Amino acid sequence: MNKIKYLIALSSLLPAAIYAAEELSETGEMLDGIAAVVNDGVVLKSQLKRQIDRIIVRANEQGMKLPPQDVLEEQVLEQLITEEVQMQRASRVGIEISDQILNSALKRIAEQNGIRFEDLPEMLRKEGVDYGEYRRDMRTQLVLEQLRQIDVVGRISVAPREIEQCIADLEDNVVVNSEYNLSHLLISVPDSATAEDYAEAEAEADEVYQKLLDGADFAEMAIRHSDIASGLEGGRMGWRKGSQLPTLFSDVVGPLGAGKFSKPIRAVSGFHIVKVNEVRGTLERSEIKQKEVRHILVMPNEIIDNETAQQKLRDARARILAGESFAEVAKLVSDDTGSANNGGTMGWVNPGSFVPEFEKVADEIEIGTLSEPFQTRFGWHILEVTDRRTYDNTEEVKERNCVERVRNSKLADESELWVRRIRDEAFVEKRI
Repeated sequence: MNKIKYLIALSSLLPAAIYAAEELSETGEMLDGIAAVVNDGVVLKSQLKRQIDRIIVRANEQGMKLPPQDVLEEQVLEQLITEEVQMQRASRVGIEISDQILNSALKRIAEQNGIRFEDLPEMLRKEGVDYGEYRRDMRTQLVLEQLRQIDVVGRISVAPREIEQCIADLEDNVVVNSEYNLSHLLISVPDSATAEDYAEAEAEADEVYQKLLDGADFAEMAIRHSDIASGLEGGRMGWRKGSQLPTLFSDVVGPLGAGKFSKPIRAVSGFHIVKVNEVRGTLERSEIKQKEVRHILVMPNEIIDNETAQQKLRDARARILAGESFAEVAKLVSDDTGSANNGGTMGWVNPGSFVPEFEKVADEIEIGTLSEPFQTRFGWHILEVTDRRTYDNTEEVKERNCVERVRNSKLADESELWVRRIRDEAFVEKRI
């Protein structure tokens, strides 16, 4: 079984921790200390040490050479500072991750590793990972993902002409019909960089490129030189669909081939070097199983309890089975205003469009059969599947991928500039 990738994270701390962090034991021994003050929060020395220890363990497992201790310490501290700044920002905008959302994410990880959710703590223990820490780290990552969606992704616009141009490019483009396992490093420039800043970054990027040509390991170069968080993971990006790659990368990966790396690529955020680890083909056409569904919903309230809601649906079902029009009964009875005016029809729907309880009934019932009343979080339903089909949704997938591709082409630079901006605006006092 593959090891679960341990998430790098940092829990947000209360302002009082700035004063309480440096404690002495009864014998006068320092229990912990402050590595950096970040606005009204802190990064503790214990957090810094724990993260460095994790990186050293992973590097040893993968046979990667790390930079000198002082350089590694500075890189990791800067990463933790940046995460603390983002967590403080997330707190200000009110982002919270419930236990339900967190458990759902952990269940997906367990399923990907072929185990039950209940067995995840034991699996982590065997890997030397504390389950409590893992949950805290995962919660932090989910918070940061939501923050990025709000502050970066949600503000990136995609114009119709960009989608049209992207779709036109798809037809003869080998890259978009392939998948790439990539690694990547970035030599960044400051916000509002000068020509001198770019010249210095380019010189460093050229030096890294030359070392790669001379046989240097890409992962080690990423750890030593890359200015983004993935650098400490050897620059690994994992598998990406060619159609969803940023234009910056898709323009260069095609000619490279597996095992090859690009020359430094200039961008707003600095100079990128991309390596293609593996390539595999993908199918051009896409098909999905759709179903045509109509339903009637009764929502319990202060007047209508669960039993009354069920009885209303039993009566409605009896009327339909006796020959009344489903559409007319739905218009009179259904509390789903979105479909009632259309006779209860929800049209052709894709897999996963409904909540699990509804989806299960819709998947299992025979075409033309009227279900018994059943309950979901929205209330009580009866439904009928009027037809099923295999639908070629290639064009919709192309458009969806193009929206994602165009957005991704802007995302890397926008994310880097956003992180750098909020980092520069923060008050930071390093104490090591």
